[in-house]
Amino acid sequence: MSHARVTRVLVAAASATALLAMAACSSTATPSTSTAAGDCAAYTQYGDLTGKTVSLFTSIASDSEAKPHIDSYKPFEKCTGATIKYEGSRDFEAQLPVRVKAGNAPDLAYIPQPGLLATLVTENPGKVFPAGDLASKNVDTYYQAAWKGYGSVDGKFYAVPVGANVKSFVWYSPKAFSDKGYTVPATWDELMALSDKIVADNPNSDVKPWCAGIESGGATGWPATDWIEDLMLRVNGADVYDQWVNHTVPFNDPKVVAAIDKAGTILKDPKYVNGGFGGVKTIATTPFAEAGAPILDGNCFMHRQASFYQANWATFDKKATVGPDGDIWAFYLPSMTADSKPVLGGGEFAAAFSDRPEVQAFQAYLASPEWSNAKADATPNGGWLSANNKLDVNKLTMPVDKLSYQILSDEKAVFRFDGSDLMPSKVGAGSFWKEMTNWIALDKSSQDVADAIEKSWPAK
Repeated sequence: MSHARVTRVLVAAASATALLAMAACSSTATPSTSTAAGDCAAYTQYGDLTGKTVSLFTSIASDSEAKPHIDSYKPFEKCTGATIKYEGSRDFEAQLPVRVKAGNAPDLAYIPQPGLLATLVTENPGKVFPAGDLASKNVDTYYQAAWKGYGSVDGKFYAVPVGANVKSFVWYSPKAFSDKGYTVPATWDELMALSDKIVADNPNSDVKPWCAGIESGGATGWPATDWIEDLMLRVNGADVYDQWVNHTVPFNDPKVVAAIDKAGTILKDPKYVNGGFGGVKTIATTPFAEAGAPILDGNCFMHRQASFYQANWATFDKKATVGPDGDIWAFYLPSMTADSKPVLGGGEFAAAFSDRPEVQAFQAYLASPEWSNAKADATPNGGWLSANNKLDVNKLTMPVDKLSYQILSDEKAVFRFDGSDLMPSKVGAGSFWKEMTNWIALDKSSQDVADAIEKSWPAK
């Protein structure tokens, strides 16, 4: 998803209220040798930053969502003496490029998509600074190589990863599966066999194997792009996925059409969808935030959506529990074989617009195990995840966050970033959304959809 879509999703998934722009800063401290957050030995590498201030700009504007971030900076402030000035705005995407061009950029900003990072770097020469040596070393040490790649532009490393999410999930009811004798599928063929079994068990019924929804206001269609991205990884592999995202493989290549068709074996089959809502075309008008609700009342059995969807279940039923033995849980969207494990996901990156020593130090801190664990401690209600391999999984309070981390940390996992976030915005946040909506609502063919998106790709 583009940054605007990420913001919409997180706000909807968390049922956030009263979005407001805010600025908060902690008081200047003097460096200490110990802190309530732990010993300061790990912080000596940053030096004495007493009296220094680092400004940080993000899209996280609500008080409740900003507080865990602000709290996670306190160990750095206490141990180095620096002050972190936090600012969040729901107009982040519009404001940041303007501020950069005007020479009024923050010291650091959280950027939720590599595409925006690339735009900022290419359109503002010399205004986005490469990450320092310590930040680069931390990412090399504590993250899979793909994450450094997503924070790089033209081979130069700019932005450290600060958050992650896993999108390759299918939500279901463990109790419903147990009652029916269903087991979690390990391969795509097993997933389709399970879907067929659910159809056979519910003849002449509105109960369906799957429920889905892609309506999201001006961003309608984006949930369907996630389906296509997941299937591109599963049908064609990571190398072809990369070539598709980079447009080395055209959007209307037969490999891409095959992946769209594979997604259509579920989303466009009236036997399989849309439990609780109606037929195939209702997917286009069903709000994505509400699309999984029929699982709780037994009208559908499975819903493909990302890890951040965990917060939505409480909006359907405040008593609903999420976990392996709860009312709702999730399993990894199977690949074609049990031995392969492609993982679609997303994340945020911290880019710097200053190379002052205190800015480089704070950027390095954000890539460190100390920050990832401090952030986990500061997020007792869950809903946040890092791909840092030294994150203590026991600090993650939500079962889905733990499951996501296990998937990201699996040696077999091949992680790829949300493809539409990496494509030109005219495609990733434009024709791809629109044509996926047409694919559902107008029953447009996979080939015609792919041809239309390919035609929209900007000429170099």
